[in-house]
Amino acid sequence: MTYSGAVIDVDGTVVRGDEPIPGAPAGYRRLREAGVEPLFVSNNPTKAPPAYVDRLGAAGYDVDADRVFTAGSVTTRYLREHHADADLLCIAAPGLLDQFAEAGLSTTDDVDAADALVASIDHEFDYDDLCTALWALEREIPFIGTDPDVVIPAPERDVPGSGAVINAIAGVAEREPDAVLGKPSDTAIEMVRERLPYPAEECLVVGDRLDTDIALGERAGMTTVLVRSGVTDDDDLAASAIDPDHVIDHLGEIDRVVD
Repeated sequence: MTYSGAVIDVDGTVVRGDEPIPGAPAGYRRLREAGVEPLFVSNNPTKAPPAYVDRLGAAGYDVDADRVFTAGSVTTRYLREHHADADLLCIAAPGLLDQFAEAGLSTTDDVDAADALVASIDHEFDYDDLCTALWALEREIPFIGTDPDVVIPAPERDVPGSGAVINAIAGVAEREPDAVLGKPSDTAIEMVRERLPYPAEECLVVGDRLDTDIALGERAGMTTVLVRSGVTDDDDLAASAIDPDHVIDHLGEIDRVVD
């Protein structure tokens, strides 16, 4: 099969921290040599695409900003489409708030005035934030999460992600989010199709996570490739109802998929 485009995850697939995953740069070059157009899609909401150009470039991946989007990009788009005039109460990292400000979205710290609650990864998340979220959601305002990743790869070992914060809030409020963005949401799929305007059967999705990367590929009708270089091991794969089309140890083995 000849492929025209590839959605490529970032953390756990091409880098861990700021270091390239062994074999992955060669696999990325192989995709480019095969004429496959790359699109890096990360569920990290804290950094805008230009930051990824620098980070990926330093790790050996040549990429332009229009070839990258993140859960922050997806969330910003969703909010502009559905809550453009809302005052957003955000439990989130400063980098996400910067993206909202650049997009012209309004944020507030006033629990009683907020029109919607946005929850995301926040290294300073604490009991007071849980109180804030509980009191805001008592008013039945929309509850939006940036991405579902409960655990994310980090340089030394895995750490909690946005999903951990979102789930904690959902538990105390006894209410599920109205929307969780990032992969594999409908908004993320729309953005993939806009950036890779090829038939679904000509597109790959390569990632280390079954419930986000591979689920997005399945929902979009694309060929899915799971790499074992991130958070998913064989036990996870055996226990999952999500079945990737291909399983490889790392991106450097992409020759097994791409002719």
